[in-house]
Amino acid sequence: MKSSFLAELSGSKIFPYRSPSILIMGSIHVESASELLEAQALVWNYSLNYVNCMSVKYAIQLGISDIIHKHGQPMTLSQIVSALGVNPNKAHGIHRLMRVLVLAGFFSQQKVGKIDHQEDKYFLTPSSRLLLKDAPFRAAPFVFLILDPLIVSPFHSLSAWFKNDDSTPFETTNGKNFWGCVADEPKFKNTFYHAMVSDSQLVARVLIEDHREVFKGLKSLVDVGGGTGTMAEIIANAFPEIQCTVFYLPHVVDNLQGTKNLNFLGGDMFKAIPSVDAVLLKWILHDWGDEESLKILERCREAIPSKEKGGKVIIIDLAIGMEDQSEESTETQLCFDMLMMSLFNTGKERSVEEWKKLFLEAGFTHYKITPILGLRSLIELYP
Repeated sequence: MKSSFLAELSGSKIFPYRSPSILIMGSIHVESASELLEAQALVWNYSLNYVNCMSVKYAIQLGISDIIHKHGQPMTLSQIVSALGVNPNKAHGIHRLMRVLVLAGFFSQQKVGKIDHQEDKYFLTPSSRLLLKDAPFRAAPFVFLILDPLIVSPFHSLSAWFKNDDSTPFETTNGKNFWGCVADEPKFKNTFYHAMVSDSQLVARVLIEDHREVFKGLKSLVDVGGGTGTMAEIIANAFPEIQCTVFYLPHVVDNLQGTKNLNFLGGDMFKAIPSVDAVLLKWILHDWGDEESLKILERCREAIPSKEKGGKVIIIDLAIGMEDQSEESTETQLCFDMLMMSLFNTGKERSVEEWKKLFLEAGFTHYKITPILGLRSLIELYP
């Protein structure tokens, strides 16, 4: 059937015959049948990738990880279905959902029982443990943020945005900018802050447990744009000798209570940052273009002492193009860059070379980029 189909095409006006291995339409050359089908598979793969994303969301909403965790041991499909209380007529759907999630690495699978009566059992993996509702470090809030309709819908407006005068696709779709929605939509605001808090908890744990040297010798630290203080509070508790300050918008921090070595201060990072040994910028600069980021970094340089006296800026952000980076990691980083373009007027993810150019323009003389935070890097910047 396939051969006759291609033979029919090759003899038609659509694909005039030129060679047994090449189909030609006008000036466009389509290689062999296998390459044509491989190209179609790539199109299908990318077109259907959203199903993987939604499958993870469904797993969180159903509480599959929580059910297995509560059970205390791997569970069979029938046990999962029973615990979920699924409509019996739709139980087959759980098998199909688990098949996708196992392939993606969110669960592992093993056959158990006698040879003539085997059943699959499903195990938690590190990734599915991050989906637990009561886990100390949770990735579920990030999933809900990224798949929120306010975040997803702007990508349907991308082609229109390229031709209009709106600042972002987000604004084209939602009628206001990202921060306007955070301010005006209580549910979205809650989703956003939960995602930021859960991420800060995970990153802070990694830094404190495995990279404590980052904070060695510091007596004071300002977390610029640090929200309600999740990251700074964890650092303050781990290092009582460091006086930590959360520096953020006045309406966010004015009524927050500090501790012995943690306080909150309202202000504008584009105008001035309090004098301090180190400035922390976690996931801040990717919200801004080079012009705005340059101003922020200049204020940081003014706030810290010389390198000899311990001054530095600690940046947690993506650095595209790190040596030995996997193709999969690069793909995710580039998708993040598209997300920044969708959400923020000048927001973007930067390559190693772009970071270097920005640092030098801001007057810094030394920097170190260390890819120790998954897809993100720890960047230490010195005057």
